[in-house]
Amino acid sequence: MTLNVTDPVDLARALIQCRSITPDEGGALTLLQSVLEPLGFVCDRVVFHEPETPDIDNLYARRGTIGPNLCFAGHTDVVPPGDLAAWTSDPFGAVIRDGVLYGRGAVDMKGAIACFIAAAARRITAGDDVGSLSLLITGDEEGPSINGTVKVLRWLEDRGEKLDAAIVGEPSNPDALGDEIKIGRRGSVTGELVVHGVQGHAAYPQRADNPVPKLAHFITRLTGTRIDEGTRHFEPSNCQVTVVSVPNTASNVIPAFAKATFNIRYNDIWRRSTIEEWVRLQCDAAALATGAKYDVSFAGTGDVFLTEDGALVDTLRGAVHEVTGRIPKLSTSGGTSDARFIKDYCPVVEFGLVNRTIHQVDERVALQDLEKLTLIYERFIESFAKG
Repeated sequence: MTLNVTDPVDLARALIQCRSITPDEGGALTLLQSVLEPLGFVCDRVVFHEPETPDIDNLYARRGTIGPNLCFAGHTDVVPPGDLAAWTSDPFGAVIRDGVLYGRGAVDMKGAIACFIAAAARRITAGDDVGSLSLLITGDEEGPSINGTVKVLRWLEDRGEKLDAAIVGEPSNPDALGDEIKIGRRGSVTGELVVHGVQGHAAYPQRADNPVPKLAHFITRLTGTRIDEGTRHFEPSNCQVTVVSVPNTASNVIPAFAKATFNIRYNDIWRRSTIEEWVRLQCDAAALATGAKYDVSFAGTGDVFLTEDGALVDTLRGAVHEVTGRIPKLSTSGGTSDARFIKDYCPVVEFGLVNRTIHQVDERVALQDLEKLTLIYERFIESFAKG
């Protein structure tokens, strides 16, 4: 099948038909390489490994070496479709009905990848100067994010390749195209709290030490204490307990310990080290009040970041306004993305499709939104190249 590289719908359908459920490549990166190389992009496929994690295939493609390197970052891996019977069509069939394209990855985020490539292809085939363009596409964004973007960035640094600005094509708009540009994200850290007790029979509590009520006190302390009031660009930080467990299932046994898993989303008042210290202070206070012994450990892959107003934000905002007539809000809401890794190398923003159906049954995108996003990316590429 011959693809029209200037048509985002054609490209998006072809990508959706690649069953790239994380961590499988599913032919998606191979398809992109076959499209980009005829446009003059030099493509590198890099596979990274880590013990006890899946090997991940990644693609870095660059066209031109003169001028600032504008990088589009994204991912071709998708979440599983879930209950197939609940879909109105094959989640990998890329069916079009009533001006809407259905399929897993239509919004998150194969559609945006198709739009950026179509935008670049239009400018290139028209003979326009697009400056230096690159694409960093991973197959490990929906997974553990260990062998994907973060390692490609290190690989680029090791070989002396520099990114000057980046746009991540995550679906950034809550309701309509042009609603929001993401200029930052809160940091995310997950903690596991273990409160220790002494196991015993429920009929003889004096011979045991029940950790469950003590854990409840820790939870109240962590979730009931206001972390901060928010900042100019960020909402207040928050702590949510997501899992509570004990090691036994018998109803007449006081457990030896009780565990809670919690997640904190924190703003730019904090860094990973300081928010961990805040947690320990709350736990110390709870331990003092209850006489409990505890352990707490942390895991997380993304610190807070913020891209201040400047040329990158202004250029994108102007392109969005020109195409949609909207002045997009500069937002830091939502979860994490691979922008959390890219921000250590260059200024980065996020702008893509409408996120209303991401990860849902019947994920879908309006065909007119694919065309509008392509036009926005065209204006953005053109303006960035002109400086």
